[in-house]
Amino acid sequence: MINRQRTPELMDQPGLDPSEHAAALRGLKRIHKISLSERFFIKALETIAKSQSGRPLRVLDMACGGGDLLCSLVKKARSKGWNIAAEGCDFSDQAVQIATENARNHGVTARFFQWDALQGPLPEKYDVIVNSLFLHHLDESQVVTVLRNMADSVNHMIVVDDLIRSRWGYVMAKVGCHLLSRSPIVHFDGPVSVKAAFSLAEISDLASQAGLSGVQIQKHWPERFILTWQAS
Repeated sequence: MINRQRTPELMDQPGLDPSEHAAALRGLKRIHKISLSERFFIKALETIAKSQSGRPLRVLDMACGGGDLLCSLVKKARSKGWNIAAEGCDFSDQAVQIATENARNHGVTARFFQWDALQGPLPEKYDVIVNSLFLHHLDESQVVTVLRNMADSVNHMIVVDDLIRSRWGYVMAKVGCHLLSRSPIVHFDGPVSVKAAFSLAEISDLASQAGLSGVQIQKHWPERFILTWQAS
């Protein structure tokens, strides 16, 4: 186990060139795809979709980045015949613009808006709130705040996917980011992200501090965890 070390990531820097930002998001899309994390989100959505009785399944991707996860979930939901109303939010206005364009290019109906996940519960509730690769950007108290805000804004379930801090995860990030992307931002941010990530024990403790009773945390390839919590 390596000690947690937070280094500012290039992707988070203000004034990042839009073309470099877009190139980095494309690289991250390829990396996310081989993680196969999408299957966990689909499984969670399916559980709730079957109980909707025809009502739209309201899904929010918090800290959505370029919107790739949400677009993929909408396409999958559409193929299964689910009635889904999809939205995504991000602190970065630039990310919101990229996500909106991304959805348009993929023929996906989704609304994206600017929102700071730390500022409090959302103005309205969603059936399912998903979140991918965001928590490792935060300090411990911020993770507790975000998890609590998600729980306070959801009717049924939250699903979170993120990195696990480990030496093996660091090696995979170092090699994989160079193989799957030409972006120097991805090359730098990938290994840095692993060093900033949490262990399974740490994320379990933070979820407990956020009041997520009955939370489930499962490790999956490649050195990631999926956290699910259902509202009572």
